[in-house]
Amino acid sequence: MAAAAALEAAAPTGALWGLVQDFVMGQQEGPADQVAADVKSGSYTVLQVVEALGSSLESPEPRTRARGIQLLSQVLLQCYSLLLEKEVVHLILFYENRLKDHHLVIPSVLQGLRALSLCVALPPGLAVSVLKAIFQEVHVQSLLQVDRHTVYSIITNFMRTREEELKGLGADFTFGFIQVMDGEKDPRNLLVAFRIVHDLISRDYSLGPFVEELFEVTSCYFPIDFTPPPNDPHGIQREDLILSLRAVLASTPRFAEFLLPLLIEKVDSEILSAKLDSLQTLNACCAVYGQKELKDFLPSLWASIRREVFQTASERVETEGLAALLSLTTCLSCSVLRADAEDLLDSFLSNILQDCRHHLCEPDMKLVWPSAKLLQAAAGASARACDHITSSVLPLLLDQFHKHSQSNQRRTILEMILGFLKLQQKWSYEDKDERPLSGFKDQLCSLVFMALTDPSIQLQLVGIRTLTVLGAQPGLLSSGDLELVVGHLYRLSFLEEDSQSWLAALEASGALAALYPVAFSSHLIPKLAEELHRGESDLARGDEPTKCSQHLRCLQALSAVSTHPSIVKETLPLLLQHLWQVNKGNVVAGSTEVIAICQSLQQVAEKCQQDPESCWYFHETAVPCLLALSVQASMPEKEPSVLRKVLLEEEVLAAMVSVIGTATTHLSPELAAQSVTRIVPLFLDGNTSFLPENSFPSRFQPFQDGSSGQRRLIALLMAFVCSLPRNVEIPQLNQLMRELLELSCCHGCPFSSTAAAKCFAGLLNKHPAGQQLDEFLQLAVDTVENGLGSKPSRSQAFTLLLWVTKALVLRYHPLSSCLTAQLMGLLSDPELGPAAADGFSLLMSDCTDVLTRAGHADVRIMFRQRFFTDNVPALVQGFHTAPQDVKPNYLKGLSHVLNRLPKPVLLPELPTLLSLLLEALSCPDSVVQLSTLSCLQPLLLEAPQVMSLHVETLVTKFLNLSSSPSMAVRIAALQCMHALTHLPTPVLLPYKPQVIRALAKPLDDKKRLVRKEAVSARGEWFLLGSPGS
Repeated sequence: MAAAAALEAAAPTGALWGLVQDFVMGQQEGPADQVAADVKSGSYTVLQVVEALGSSLESPEPRTRARGIQLLSQVLLQCYSLLLEKEVVHLILFYENRLKDHHLVIPSVLQGLRALSLCVALPPGLAVSVLKAIFQEVHVQSLLQVDRHTVYSIITNFMRTREEELKGLGADFTFGFIQVMDGEKDPRNLLVAFRIVHDLISRDYSLGPFVEELFEVTSCYFPIDFTPPPNDPHGIQREDLILSLRAVLASTPRFAEFLLPLLIEKVDSEILSAKLDSLQTLNACCAVYGQKELKDFLPSLWASIRREVFQTASERVETEGLAALLSLTTCLSCSVLRADAEDLLDSFLSNILQDCRHHLCEPDMKLVWPSAKLLQAAAGASARACDHITSSVLPLLLDQFHKHSQSNQRRTILEMILGFLKLQQKWSYEDKDERPLSGFKDQLCSLVFMALTDPSIQLQLVGIRTLTVLGAQPGLLSSGDLELVVGHLYRLSFLEEDSQSWLAALEASGALAALYPVAFSSHLIPKLAEELHRGESDLARGDEPTKCSQHLRCLQALSAVSTHPSIVKETLPLLLQHLWQVNKGNVVAGSTEVIAICQSLQQVAEKCQQDPESCWYFHETAVPCLLALSVQASMPEKEPSVLRKVLLEEEVLAAMVSVIGTATTHLSPELAAQSVTRIVPLFLDGNTSFLPENSFPSRFQPFQDGSSGQRRLIALLMAFVCSLPRNVEIPQLNQLMRELLELSCCHGCPFSSTAAAKCFAGLLNKHPAGQQLDEFLQLAVDTVENGLGSKPSRSQAFTLLLWVTKALVLRYHPLSSCLTAQLMGLLSDPELGPAAADGFSLLMSDCTDVLTRAGHADVRIMFRQRFFTDNVPALVQGFHTAPQDVKPNYLKGLSHVLNRLPKPVLLPELPTLLSLLLEALSCPDSVVQLSTLSCLQPLLLEAPQVMSLHVETLVTKFLNLSSSPSMAVRIAALQCMHALTHLPTPVLLPYKPQVIRALAKPLDDKKRLVRKEAVSARGEWFLLGSPGS
């Protein structure tokens, strides 16, 4: 029995010995993983592994010892968590002793120590012992890169888990690491080493007398000059090293006396990258430095920055120089001063002013902008710096404005003043008398008003911007100033012919009206009301177009100033009153006038969306008014009125749809529910009691045998109900859905039936899943099938199918796949095939009136990608099997889908789909051609390797389409010819002469936009293959 037990115990040991021999003597790598797996499973202990390695570890041959220790280290790297504290102690003593061994053994020893540095069971004191042994016994920089990286990993592990022990070493630890890192060249190791140095400083390890040595061992890499090799598997970029080193250099003020001279030297060098890196590092340093560190270097730093801004040919260097100056001034502003300390900020700003002020007065104004930029950078640092510089510079600039008479010089000076005024907005002043601009207010206002009355448009524009910034200074402008401001803005809005001036004046009016509503209500709104009435009189007399354009400007001005709730309560009634005047026939107006009013109303609605109270006020005031006007216009009359019929035109109704939709989307669910209980009964029951002036000659019944005029107003119902929040319950929903469904297939009025179909689809999209939704869907499917089978209503049934499909595609409803398949089936229909192809464009594109995210529709993310995945294979298969006369429909549908697909999704599928896209270019349909060209152009830029395989076909087809009858196709083809130049040059060079000859023809095209694209494309082909291209 005893012999049997001994044999059983010896069996695994024998197997272990065999694995060890295979690894050490047989030079096989596999046994190491097997041994580690056996240790993890409990078959062997680490002690048994050491015993099995006994002869190898004691071998006189260094390579054999190295293989033995390598096996043990690889096992430990996988099993270090299983070690007991006693085992860790013995192993560390063993490995420390082996650090004195032959240099061939050292790499394996370091791997073992790395494994042990990860042990939780490491007793106190051993981390210090290991590091001391490494510092004393190993010349790290003589090792290979991977072994040096192992040393850095050991140090990193101990710093993470044994920080207090390492700090007990004091400055010896820092000195030891300096010896380890000194001379490191590999970027992979440098990233780790820089991180260790940063941790040494940020975690308060003792640097002792080695601050300068630590700085030298890291700063020798500054500025980083590293170009990663091509196809570098490690992916280390120059920027990674720059940022890592910058974090070290800017981590402590103790480096300042060594670093700042280095930065000054590199800024003054001729190397652009060194300048940029130095200025960015200075910027970072200012966040941790104080006045003490900067004091001795301020004159030199200022001289270097000033020279770079004054003389640099690089915009990037100028930008970084200004950023560094801002940081320097901020640092000086934030430092706490002792009572007896020198105010460095004051003297620094005085130096800046001394060097820059005189340039502002030079007659040639050569260095005006660089000086202004420097002064503004310094002034942007703090309120104190801003006050110091502004109080010195503003009087000078105001004086210079009056000394120069030319508009372009005045514009330059005013733009500089504007820059200083914008800086004042950054700082708040509780005491009105403290504000530095208070003393210059009258001069500034006078100067701005001079600019606003100058004939130069560009000076006017800067004046308007300056006026807006002045007005934004709290408490600066008096009531008298505001009256003058409003007067100037009114004049610019109506008397200036240049569109830039009056558009800028409108924008400024909106910004200032939000700040000074009383002034604008008192001085501007009455003038606009008077102008509006005068415009009504001009329109009534049928006056010339100039006066009509003034009238349109008035409408735009009313909407522009509606930026405050109190002003909206004045402007909205004015606009609605004007619309009533049009409807009553007092004004001779066409659809353009009504659309202009609706556009102004929509802009007011958009401005009200941010304020719930204003939003509700607009909704309950404007929506009933628009509905009343429309209902009145839809009533039958004894004498037909042209004016009233204007309100029923498609373009006018579309404009009203935008107003009602915008007024509804931001309503709270409670208020929306209140509104829906009035508007839905209006359309279903003819309940007009809530409408203003609701004495109509007959009943409003758009669904029950209503006239075509009444039916057209379903578009307004659509705008309202399809913009409601999803959780608002719609009354009489079942009846409403059935009525909409019935109307959507009426063939008397395509506009009404389409509006009904869109409304039905919008409600379907938001309806929660359940039995009622299934019933509505079944009704819709039955209605579509019946309609498609009936000749008179096929077109309307198709439109319903299209909108219902879109509603379901957006919300990932399971039925959407069936309806999409039905739509694909219609591609072969002789009558509906082309419309079905265009329908794919609708399915993939965003709508503006229904099924929008703004209107709370259920739009799932990546619905386009899902539609592509589910349906493009069927489209491709259908194309291959379809008869020749039907193939263009499949191509058009496919082109629409691909054109609206995000390009990252399309690129992987490009090789299989490209042949179809190229075939689509031969399709005679210009819509297909344009859609395909729009799809191909970005692909030429993003997938040049795939596209270059078909370059001959692409060149031929693009050149053919550059003489297409359609201007849009010609432009798109020439843009694709331009994009072709991004393909590899060797592929394109054989076609260069042919393309240059062919592109001479569109240079004489009758359309300017075509000629412009031809010049651009031909120029790129001319430069193809030339040096530097």
